[in-house]
Amino acid sequence: MRILVTGGRGQLGTELVHLLDGSHHDVLAVDLPELDLTDRGSVLGAFTGWRPDAVLHCAAFTAVDECESRPLDAFRVNALATRFVAEGARRVGAHVVYVSTDYVFDGTKDSPYHEWDLPNPRSVYGSSKLGGERELDPGWTVARTSWVCGEHGPNMVRTLLRLAGERDELSFVDDQRGRPTFTSDLAPMLVRLAVERVPGVVHTTNRGAVSWYDFAREVFSAAGFDPDRIRPVTTAELDPPRPAPRPANSVLDDIAWVGLGYPPARDFREPLAELVARLTAG
Repeated sequence: MRILVTGGRGQLGTELVHLLDGSHHDVLAVDLPELDLTDRGSVLGAFTGWRPDAVLHCAAFTAVDECESRPLDAFRVNALATRFVAEGARRVGAHVVYVSTDYVFDGTKDSPYHEWDLPNPRSVYGSSKLGGERELDPGWTVARTSWVCGEHGPNMVRTLLRLAGERDELSFVDDQRGRPTFTSDLAPMLVRLAVERVPGVVHTTNRGAVSWYDFAREVFSAAGFDPDRIRPVTTAELDPPRPAPRPANSVLDDIAWVGLGYPPARDFREPLAELVARLTAG
């Protein structure tokens, strides 16, 4: 297949390119500045020129707090650009896999969110990503994920490893829960959904629900640091407070993924240990 990856230099896009480069698929990775997805003409030209069979649409404005002060940019990148990607895909018959987020939910549910729960975003970021979901055709894939970390780019694991050498004590919230997801596991899931042209919403995360406090302790433990250097705080205690509201519960259930007959994703602690080993080697 000919597979187009948007956001090809990002954390997830880079992982996908590395994965696809070792496969029998042809891959074209696009990103700024060569291709501006908010420019309709450029997007349509890329599609009609290269004519992909599938699109892994990873490009997004993911700075959650910055989205609050730049709502127009958030919707242009996350929703309107997705409209242009969808238009291009229709012209060439490509299947779209759109990477979405746990932030489409408000976090008030007392159990994991499944694929048929109604979204109700509380932040500009979540609203703009939901806008992108609504630009897709029913036969395409919405792949929601959460708390993404990987080898290629800034993320919480890298931040924690850096802070471990700078501070004696760190504080993380213990009243926000989710499922950490690692690009090493997420990328093959997305490629499978694209190649098999799976329709509908699918939650694509690693297994294991934790708070950010719990996750920080797991990272420290995996790296050989004392996890007791991490102390819990509540979201209300954060100083300064974060501009964008976070869902207290953003745990995504994977009913659709397992129901499709795919093997359950690994517990996040396995790819976490692998990533920490790579980042700390040498």
